[in-house]
Amino acid sequence: MLFFPGNKRNIANCPLVFCNMINSSLPSEPIKTDLLQLGAQSIMASGKDLLLCAAFTFAVLISQGEGIIGGREAAPHSRPYMASIQIPEGDGWRHDCGGFVVGAQWVMTAAHCLTDTPTGRKVLLGAHSLSEAEDTKQTFDANFYKHPNYSESNYDNDIALMKLDRPFTSSDAVQSLVFLRTGGTNPNIDAEVETAGWGSVNDLGSRPDKLKEVTVNIFSSARCRRNDYFGRKFTHNMMCAHKVCPDPCNQPHRKEDSCDGDSGGPLLYNGVAVGITSNGGKKCEQIRKPGIYTIISHYTEWIDQIMNAPEPAEAENPSS
Repeated sequence: MLFFPGNKRNIANCPLVFCNMINSSLPSEPIKTDLLQLGAQSIMASGKDLLLCAAFTFAVLISQGEGIIGGREAAPHSRPYMASIQIPEGDGWRHDCGGFVVGAQWVMTAAHCLTDTPTGRKVLLGAHSLSEAEDTKQTFDANFYKHPNYSESNYDNDIALMKLDRPFTSSDAVQSLVFLRTGGTNPNIDAEVETAGWGSVNDLGSRPDKLKEVTVNIFSSARCRRNDYFGRKFTHNMMCAHKVCPDPCNQPHRKEDSCDGDSGGPLLYNGVAVGITSNGGKKCEQIRKPGIYTIISHYTEWIDQIMNAPEPAEAENPSS
């Protein structure tokens, strides 16, 4: 029998692997549905039980998907600095990560988006819909420069720059964004910040075609360092943010946040980029896994070194 009395989430007669998946995906508030009030008697796990638990797990994962699902579709081209970093798929290209324009020939993104690949990447600017024809779109090849101290183990120093093969053509749909430099003021706890992207709208990887945006709040770095959040993986180069609807919540989504595929996009405070969407865990709906953002102002010297050098150091990998 499956039962979830109050906030306690117990599942009898369900193989452990599915129990863990369900427990990790459920919200903290009680789930009220006739399905959870099945009156079946407890029996030993069997093939039938396995199928039932698998089906229930799948249903839970679908219904509890988050990401920028809690946000809204952005007004077309209202964020003209947004970039879609794309990788080959079949005969075409698909969105992989976000980025944002910071100079006439430069896009800032997350280092973890730029794993080595021999087939390269393209950068799409001026898009609202990824699939529809838009005369505002501009596509570029690019070289990339990951921070030399980027750590794959904990995403520390998760920042990278991409140099486009030519300067972009400025328009209402393509413009650069100001970023916070050393000495600037980063947002305090509870400050409202914004992020945007074409990232997943649920933990199953479903992604929108049109740009989405969301307003979240800066969360306590001290709490994000706790072992029940991110522990030692959370460094001084990171800030965390999300928005949680307090109980009793009358909103359709309890948590609003960035998610997989939003990586590399900007976190904005008063219209200035203060962070880069990094990594908050694959299960974006978890209350104790806020989105993590790289603090841009910690990297002014490195950014200037790459962007202002007459001939930047050899890129790690060209896009084509």
